[in-house]
Amino acid sequence: MTRLSHLLAFAALAAVTSARAAELPAEIKQAGTLKLTVNSTYAPMEYRDPATNELVGLDIDLANELAKRLGGLKIVWSETPFAELIPSLQTKRADFIISGIQDRSSRRETADFVDYLTTGPQFFVLTDNAAKVATDLCGKKVGTTRSTAFPLEIEKWSKQNCEAVGKPAIQYVPGENSIDVRNQLKQGRIDAAVQGSETLPYAQTQEAGKYRVIGEQLSTGYQGIMFRKDDAALREVVTEKLAAMIADGSYKAILDKWGLGTNAVAQPMLNAAPQ
Repeated sequence: MTRLSHLLAFAALAAVTSARAAELPAEIKQAGTLKLTVNSTYAPMEYRDPATNELVGLDIDLANELAKRLGGLKIVWSETPFAELIPSLQTKRADFIISGIQDRSSRRETADFVDYLTTGPQFFVLTDNAAKVATDLCGKKVGTTRSTAFPLEIEKWSKQNCEAVGKPAIQYVPGENSIDVRNQLKQGRIDAAVQGSETLPYAQTQEAGKYRVIGEQLSTGYQGIMFRKDDAALREVVTEKLAAMIADGSYKAILDKWGLGTNAVAQPMLNAAPQ
């Protein structure tokens, strides 16, 4: 599907919702609550504030604003490892997922994504690492979170930029989450790491002078709010409220608060990621 097709799909969705205002599913409206599950190890998207132990982050702020616009719904938060986010949606432990999850074609068999943030996997190293360009990582140990799409991205990049020119392949090292991967890097167990580009400015701020980005993003994609395929009504009403947030500037204000204003999208997009 082309970018134009994605925009046409969104336009068709917008036309439907404007013709008749989208409504919350009756069971959510009657309960007055949203069940949302996050992986709270992915700052600044969602994490526990060390000072207060409160759940904070860009996704948390977006979800809270959406809940307010959906009739003042109360959010019931739960936390789970990243690998359990999709199962929590499928088993209806969560009404939708907004937790730093990337829209990928392989995930659309049972779910739809309303894309709301640009993203992409990015190499980074410790500041004193000798690597100057990304191809200096050929043959080196590179870590990333095992349950994301990043291991495949590393493999693809390595084949194109290392192996294709006779250099040794990158050695992928799995980690449980982004915190674990950064710890492996600081302990010298890996030479470099890959995280979503949206998380690195925050990490660099929290540990000043510790990390250095190297090379360009391995690819460009979108993070999305993930819905079950049969939850079209909920998807439509959330899309409507998110579009209103973009239009009135509250969406951009939240992104700017977390230093990610440049990752903004012009409008919500349905299943728009190219991969």
